[in-house]
Amino acid sequence: MPGSHFLLRGVIYIVFMILTSGLAGAEDTRPTTLPESVDIAIKQSLLVNSAQEGVRGAEAVRKEAFTGFLPKFSTSYSYTRLNEEPSFLFPGLSFTIPGVPPLPVNMPAKTLTTGTKNNFNWNVEVRQPLYAGGGIAAGYEASRAGAEIARKVEQQTILDIVQEVKIAYFNILKAQRVLAVATQSLKRLTAHRDAAGAFYETGIIPRNDLLRAEVELAVGRQYLLRAENGVEMAKAKFNTLLRRDINASVTIEDSLTEAVTVEPLAVCITAALGRRPEIQSYQLRWEQAKIMVKQAKSEYYPNLSLVGNYARYGDTPGVAGSDYRDQESWYVMAVANWNFWEWGKTKNRVDAGKSRENQAADLLAGLRDQIALEVKSNYLLLVEAQKQLPVAKKTIEQAEENFRINTERYAEQVGTATDVIDAQTILTMAMSDYQNYLGDLNIAKVRLDRSMGEEK
Repeated sequence: MPGSHFLLRGVIYIVFMILTSGLAGAEDTRPTTLPESVDIAIKQSLLVNSAQEGVRGAEAVRKEAFTGFLPKFSTSYSYTRLNEEPSFLFPGLSFTIPGVPPLPVNMPAKTLTTGTKNNFNWNVEVRQPLYAGGGIAAGYEASRAGAEIARKVEQQTILDIVQEVKIAYFNILKAQRVLAVATQSLKRLTAHRDAAGAFYETGIIPRNDLLRAEVELAVGRQYLLRAENGVEMAKAKFNTLLRRDINASVTIEDSLTEAVTVEPLAVCITAALGRRPEIQSYQLRWEQAKIMVKQAKSEYYPNLSLVGNYARYGDTPGVAGSDYRDQESWYVMAVANWNFWEWGKTKNRVDAGKSRENQAADLLAGLRDQIALEVKSNYLLLVEAQKQLPVAKKTIEQAEENFRINTERYAEQVGTATDVIDAQTILTMAMSDYQNYLGDLNIAKVRLDRSMGEEK
C-alpha cells in the first residue's frame, strides 16, 4: 500500500507538470499587443530611467532651496591649552585715609591669576534670515521651475520611446506582409518556370525563354531573401527597444489598419502648441531665466538676520565653569549686511541674466514655429498615405487581371514569356506598394500623434 501511494503521488505530479508546462508554453506563444510592447519598453528603457533620476535630482534641489527660509542651527566645541595661566602684576598700594588716625594701608605688589591653562568652550547658534532682498524666494522659485522642467523632460522621453516602439512594431508588420508578397511572387515564378520547362521539353518554346524564366526565379529568390532579412532587422530593432536579447523570438498582433482618422490641420497644430512637453519645458526655462534675474537683483539690497547664541565654558571637558568665569552665557543679536559697492559686479550679473532671459524667449518662439512645421509635414504625409491606398488597391486588381490574362495567353501560346514575367513583376510591385503604403499610413499616424504630444 505505501508503494502504491507514492506511485500515485508521482503520477499526479507528472501530470501537473505537463499541464502547467503546456499552459506556460501557450502563454509564451501568445502574440504581444502594441500597448503591452509600449509598457515593457517604458519600464525597461534606460533613457526613461535616466530622465526619472533627473526628476529626483531636481526635486532634491528644490527641497534644498526651501531650507533657505528656515533657521540654521550650528554648534562648536573647542579646547584651548595656554602655555601658562593668565595673570597680571598688581603694582601694590600704600596710602592713608584722611581724618583717620595714621593707620597706613599697605598692599604689596603681587601677581594675580585671572584664568586657567585648560579652557573648554561649547557654543550653539541659531541664525534665522529675515530679509534677503527676495534672493531666497527667487532661488526657491527657480529650483521649483527646474523640477518642473525635469518632469517635462521625462514626459518628452516617454513620448519618444512610445513613438520608437510603435514605429518598430509597425515596421515588423510591414516587413512580414512584404515577405508574404515575396513568397507569393516566388510561387508564381516557380510555376512559370515549371510551365516554361514543360513547353521547352516539348519543343514549343526556345531555350532562351526557359533561361529567362530561370533568371527571374533567381531574382525572386533574392527578393525573398531581402524580405526575410527585413523582417529579422525589424525584429532586432524591436527587441533592442524592449531591451531583450536581439535574437529573441518576436510574435506580435497584426494591428495594421486603413481606418486612420485625423483632425483638420489647424486643430492638430493648436493641439501640438498646447500639449507638447518641449514647449512647456522651454516656457519654464524662460520663466526660470526671469526668476534668476530677480535673484541677481536681490544683491542690491541688504541682508537682515536674527542670531541667537548660547555658550558654556569650563576648565574641564564637562564645561562646568571655573573659578574665574561663569559657566554659561547667551545673547540675541540682529545682524544687517550690505555690500553696497562691488565695482558693478551685481549689475553685470543682472545684465547677463537678462540676456539669458531674451535667449530663452527667442528659443521658445523658434520652437513653436518648428513644431508647427513638424505637425504640418507629418499631417501631409498621413494624408498622402491615405490617398495612395485606394489607388494601390485598384492597381492590385488591375495587375492581377493583367497577370491572369497573360498567363492564360501564354498557356495557349498566343502570348510570350516576356509578357508573363512583366505582368508578374507589375503584380509583385503593386502588392508590395500596397503593403508599404499601409505600413507608412500607420507609421505616419504615429508620427503625427507624437508631433501633437499625444499620450500613449
